[in-house]
Amino acid sequence: MTVLRQILFGVALIAVLCLYGWITQHRIATAEARATAAEAGERIAQGQLAQKQVSDHIVVQYVDRVQVVHDIGATLTKEIPVYVTAQADARCLVPVGFARVHDAAAAGVLPDTPSAADAQPSGLALSAVAGTVVDNYTTCHATAAQLTALQDWVRVNTASGAKP
Repeated sequence: MTVLRQILFGVALIAVLCLYGWITQHRIATAEARATAAEAGERIAQGQLAQKQVSDHIVVQYVDRVQVVHDIGATLTKEIPVYVTAQADARCLVPVGFARVHDAAAAGVLPDTPSAADAQPSGLALSAVAGTVVDNYTTCHATAAQLTALQDWVRVNTASGAKP
């Protein structure tokens, strides 16, 4: 019976060692998988940080551009009386037809049917027209700067493989 016990003990010992080896291998594989997942997560986080930094840089550039556009517009508005004097306002009668065409263009529609009243003075000063034109172009340039910044953002994020 001792030989049988020794054989059973040997088999049990081999089984325990095999089980220990399997558990150890499983733990190693799990640790490696976790390490790989952590590295992938770190790469993703670094990529997101880089994209955020690029986005922040583009936003700062956009804000700076728009500030310059608005500063130029404000300066031009202040200078209107220098370039369009009170004498020029008095000499130039802005007709009703001009105001209707301008307003229709601003609204993106066709003006009403022309009439004889279109030739009459509108009471609108030439300097007021200049102010409206400066405001419109300032808005146009600010919108163009915004579009350029958006295009830059899309280009950078597309080049880096990100989905905008």
